[in-house]
Amino acid sequence: MARDYLKKATKTAQSGASDVRATVQGILDEIEIGGDAAALRFAEKFDQYKGPILLSAEDIAAAAALVPQKLKDDIAFSHDNVRRFAEAQKSTMTDVELEIVPGLIAGQRVIPCRTAGCYVPGGRYSHVASAIMTVTTAKVAGCEHISVCSPPRPDIGIAPAIVYAANLCGATNILAMGGVQGVAAMTFGLFGLPKADILVGPGNQFVAEAKRILFGRVGIDMVAGPTDSLVLADATADPLIVATDLVSQAEHGYNSPVWLVTDDRALAEKVMTLVPGLIADLPELNRTNAEAAWRDYAEVIVCADREEMAATSDDYAPEHLTVQAQDLDWWLNRLQCYGSLFLGEETTVSYGDKASGTNHVLPTSQSAKYTGGLSVHKYMKIVTWQRATRDGSKRVAEATARISRLEGMEGHARAADVRLAKYFPGENFDLVGTD
Repeated sequence: MARDYLKKATKTAQSGASDVRATVQGILDEIEIGGDAAALRFAEKFDQYKGPILLSAEDIAAAAALVPQKLKDDIAFSHDNVRRFAEAQKSTMTDVELEIVPGLIAGQRVIPCRTAGCYVPGGRYSHVASAIMTVTTAKVAGCEHISVCSPPRPDIGIAPAIVYAANLCGATNILAMGGVQGVAAMTFGLFGLPKADILVGPGNQFVAEAKRILFGRVGIDMVAGPTDSLVLADATADPLIVATDLVSQAEHGYNSPVWLVTDDRALAEKVMTLVPGLIADLPELNRTNAEAAWRDYAEVIVCADREEMAATSDDYAPEHLTVQAQDLDWWLNRLQCYGSLFLGEETTVSYGDKASGTNHVLPTSQSAKYTGGLSVHKYMKIVTWQRATRDGSKRVAEATARISRLEGMEGHARAADVRLAKYFPGENFDLVGTD
């Protein structure tokens, strides 16, 4: 049975996206040449902010004083969960040493990047959780320096809760600067910062494009598009919870796709009747985003059975994937392409977005087919090493010389020859590769 679309998107996440590459490239070029002064010009233009850029200890303390204790407690709870999960992830990465052949030992070392640059959005919403997710994982990984930049509000500065969270989680420096100029400041090492080795964190299309352009000279977590979410639900699912979860993710932005995939037509139709009312009940900004996302990007798909549902989900490779269906272990073992998986109605994407411990910086636009989200691993480099005794190098040198000559790389072959001649004088070796 073919997939039956009760609701089909009229747009994709890429529809209507303006070509921002030239704009972003121009800004980056100006800032790289002009340094701090150029970055400040763009900050005044786009952030409309003239306050301190690099926050002092006094600025951080003043921001912390504005954060209610209950919110501080919630931030600490989230930070502790993210930290403990990141520590568990780090424990899976270990140094390795192996004797490949007698006398030849090879190994790997796991080394963190020295400097991380964390971008924390602060435009439509104050993304306190993004500060927790990015800074905590960098800290657990062992980065020596962690820079944070976040867009300031005109004449106000960064939201105090973001400042508090970033500092609590281990930020070395906090910059009141957003957009391309913030990304450039961390990359180029402006305002006295060390140059970032890796840039992480979500952002708008300009931030995403800046990371895309800079990738190569600096590492990045991923190139992110609009957030997307898919719910897999069978006849046992609660239509109200399904509808609420879809709406909760649609509020991210006007172009944030949400998808429902089910094998129960009655459930699908009930959810479709509930969603408009749930959207109408949201505050204005959230409502505007969710209305557009549901109208233009949402899809409702009815499948023949759970296998077709799973196949559909893997084709979509959603950033967030929720399963509200029977036999959760089957789904856990069957599903393969997603950024983060939420099994059962007792959990929800919102938990992962804010406080449950897994990271909310995740692959979008089907990139979950080939990568996972931000984790402590993103900051870690796996490097290799080797050493050998003279006897241990003998067989390797012979093979290297013959393979190199077969490839036409005489210089490589001679690097092996000279060692054989030194270590085993008088011995004859057949060091010519044959076709």
